[in-house]
Amino acid sequence: MQVFVVPHRRWREGNYANWNYLNRDQAASKQNRMFEDGAWGGDWHPDFVPQADDVVVHEHWAQSGFAHTDLDFQLKKHGITHVVTIGMPANTCIESTNRYAMELGYHVTLVRGATAAFTREMLHAAHELNGPTYAHAILSADEIATAFKGAHV
Repeated sequence: MQVFVVPHRRWREGNYANWNYLNRDQAASKQNRMFEDGAWGGDWHPDFVPQADDVVVHEHWAQSGFAHTDLDFQLKKHGITHVVTIGMPANTCIESTNRYAMELGYHVTLVRGATAAFTREMLHAAHELNGPTYAHAILSADEIATAFKGAHV
């Protein structure tokens, strides 16, 4: 299975300089230096460092992994038609990326147990209320593991 890593923009000096419309999260990122490049919050956790065969996409600035990145180009170059997403937050970045994927014609699978949110209500909304409006399948992490066990994708 080809893995695509879609990192959030790491904070660097000058980020958001002269922007007209920062959303709440961007303003907090600017103020708090969220995901600061070269600092604890901006470095890869040792368990999630991209592997040699992974495709690392350009960093995204807001919520969608597609907006202003090369994700669609990379997926198409690799012949990918089905997108299975994991990560967080489920109700913002995962949802926005999945919606965009569906709009671009990809088959989208949302994975319960491999996405997270900051509250139970946000996770519930992402999986139970919003997920069915864009996802072609909503599976548990165990169902995904079973489906891909031994498969060459």
